[in-house]
Amino acid sequence: MEKNEIPPEVRRFILTSIPSVPHLEALMLLRSTAPTCWSITEVAQRLYVPPSVARDVVVYLSDAGMLQCVEPEPVYCFQDGSTDMREMVDAVAHQYSTNLVEITHLIHSRLARKAQQFADAFNLRKES
Repeated sequence: MEKNEIPPEVRRFILTSIPSVPHLEALMLLRSTAPTCWSITEVAQRLYVPPSVARDVVVYLSDAGMLQCVEPEPVYCFQDGSTDMREMVDAVAHQYSTNLVEITHLIHSRLARKAQQFADAFNLRKES
């Protein structure tokens, strides 16, 4: 494997489980500060996104089993659950720290493909 090549299992996880860079940044933040829990406002401030975006991000990651929601505030913590998930997130963190540009390009390429698919579907409907 080349120096900047992302391992296939990490590539697959990112493409199937990480919808955007803010999702990855939030996951990496909460992983690196575990067991500290973060409020939506704190995540928003740290990621420089509106609270509504931070809420969507942490809820998605919580629903996916990567973060844990602790009531009543709520606050979110890294979910140190299954060994497989922890190992995958550790592998993603390693790749993100060594291949930042490649990882962000991978996420953006996923978003670009989705946008193109949406545009293509719209064009097909228009031509029908």
